[in-house]
Amino acid sequence: MLKVGFDNDKYLRLQSKHIKERIEQFGGKLYLEFGGKLFDDFHAARVLPGFAPDSKLQMLLQLRDEAEIVIAINAADIEKNKVRGDLGITYDLDVMRLIDAFRAIGLYVGSVVLTRFEGQSSAIQFEKKLEALGVKTYRHYSIPGYPYNIEGIVSEKGYGKNDYIETDRELVIVTAPGPGSGKMAVCMSQLYHENMRGVKAGYAKFETFPIWNLPLKHPVNMAYEAATADLNDVNMIDPFHLEAYGKTTVNYNRDVEVFPVVEAMFKRIYGESPYKSPTDMGVNMAGNCIFDDAAVSDASRQEIIRRYYAALCEQKENATSSETVGKLELIMNQANVTVNDRPVVEAANKKADLTGGPAAAIELPDGRIVTGKTSSLLGASAAAILNALKALADIDDAAQLISPSIIEPVQSLKVDHLGNHNPRLHIDEVLIALAISAVTSPTAALALDQLGKLRCCDAHSSVILSMVDTRTFKKLGVNLTCEPQYQVKKLYHAK
Repeated sequence: MLKVGFDNDKYLRLQSKHIKERIEQFGGKLYLEFGGKLFDDFHAARVLPGFAPDSKLQMLLQLRDEAEIVIAINAADIEKNKVRGDLGITYDLDVMRLIDAFRAIGLYVGSVVLTRFEGQSSAIQFEKKLEALGVKTYRHYSIPGYPYNIEGIVSEKGYGKNDYIETDRELVIVTAPGPGSGKMAVCMSQLYHENMRGVKAGYAKFETFPIWNLPLKHPVNMAYEAATADLNDVNMIDPFHLEAYGKTTVNYNRDVEVFPVVEAMFKRIYGESPYKSPTDMGVNMAGNCIFDDAAVSDASRQEIIRRYYAALCEQKENATSSETVGKLELIMNQANVTVNDRPVVEAANKKADLTGGPAAAIELPDGRIVTGKTSSLLGASAAAILNALKALADIDDAAQLISPSIIEPVQSLKVDHLGNHNPRLHIDEVLIALAISAVTSPTAALALDQLGKLRCCDAHSSVILSMVDTRTFKKLGVNLTCEPQYQVKKLYHAK
């Protein structure tokens, strides 16, 4: 059963208060580099049970009158059509999605800045599209010797070449569709331009992970390492903070490596640096809102196992390297966890061995585990979902929720008219069929009412699932893992 260990209301209060204090520290103008996901931060929700996926957004809404948003996008990413893996859309489309999403909840988007601009034709076309839609755009250019040629960077030929981004609010949130978009460079360029105009402004960084005031090898911080294993991010003790204050705090390698550069830029712009360490630059209050360390530790260990399985499947699909898998194995050893610590793994694999075909298992909120097997009508995951709904509604396991008279025409449609080779119903098709059945069947309606209870449940499949089933599990809020093997041996596997 999921145990809550994080106080989300306290987080919203502390975080907004701390950001306001940082604004005041710099005389009323702050550029806040916003890392991680603003929308749907499911990683944080999984490792900090009680953290709402939209917490960061809710926190910003408390500051909406003081805040405006600047979205940075690397022009080179536009040119090469870089895609967000979790959404399957290009970075330029995600910028437009973000603008719509921010505006829909009442947050002010001031502008978009094209970073590393070198005249890329696709970037110019995107700029024209945004301007036609009434969105202000600016250009920031590649700077020779960045980030180590401080004298050249902090000069008229460096930051001075960049467009000055006109902002109206005291809190400027600089965010982006993904990593490598140049958020920090945008903030530092703005500090240079503000200083040239006689405006005092500051810079701070908002990253949820690693959590600076948790131990280096705390499961929450180790889960972050697992989540970024493919990026070669490594958590480490902040040496600058330790030297300056004699206190041990946690940061990660990229921030520690770049801090001397940031400090030198501050000194070049202002004559002194307001920060003595990369930890000083952060404003994250998440660590102060954990009230049950055991709960968040257990949740984080489960996340490490999930990340390991995800990497194994990606390796099978040639989407990640053996080095990434090896790093995750090391993290599992350090966290003292194995795949056997995930109960649904054994249950799904045992069911597969017994039936001789793909199987799936789901752990319910009360700890019960239900399974599903492959049949002529349903895939194993779809069967497991139906069995889980039966269990949650106390419906007899032998009860028929969906009549074959409903399933068979759907199968005929798939195979005879839509060109599918597999007649078995996917999870989404089963749920649609269940919803149709619920119109005339009180039992089906009762089962359908249980769907919300699947959120945060764990599931495991004995084979790699189709993208359709994977996405449906995600939409339901079920934490899925899969064995790194396909159901059939062939060269091409449709997603």
